[in-house]
Amino acid sequence: MLLSREILKEVCRELKKSGKKIVFTNGCFDVLHSGHTKYLSESKKLGDILVIGLNSDNSVKRLKGENRPINNELDRAEVLSSLASVDFVSIFDEDTPFELIKCVTPDVLTKGGDYNPKNIVGADYVISNGGELVIINLVEGKSSSSIINKMNINK
Repeated sequence: MLLSREILKEVCRELKKSGKKIVFTNGCFDVLHSGHTKYLSESKKLGDILVIGLNSDNSVKRLKGENRPINNELDRAEVLSSLASVDFVSIFDEDTPFELIKCVTPDVLTKGGDYNPKNIVGADYVISNGGELVIINLVEGKSSSSIINKMNINK
């Protein structure tokens, strides 16, 4: 379910009051593939509720270049929301999800194995609030960029 930051903050507050463990991850999720779905399934196993911070179209352009995203933010949010492992999606326009992480204050923050734990935005905040950072192994050979490159080669 796609939620605004303000509504997500309230929902997470209520869920935490009822004892639910909240897991947060973020990303562009531009061209969804099996690496993404396995990563999200593993993230969900770490708690009761999985929240995804989704980079806005503008944010993806700044991170990945003018030809990205391939799929617009509402389409990406719809696809993510349809996955059994995903409970909530919230779009953020900043370069990092830090403000969204502060709204959610998750119990667990997950990122893929290609990230250095020292460089993960929000990790210090989550840990200082009693949460934990979990690095999830990547599925080898799976990335949106490699899929896009393969599509461009096959034109």
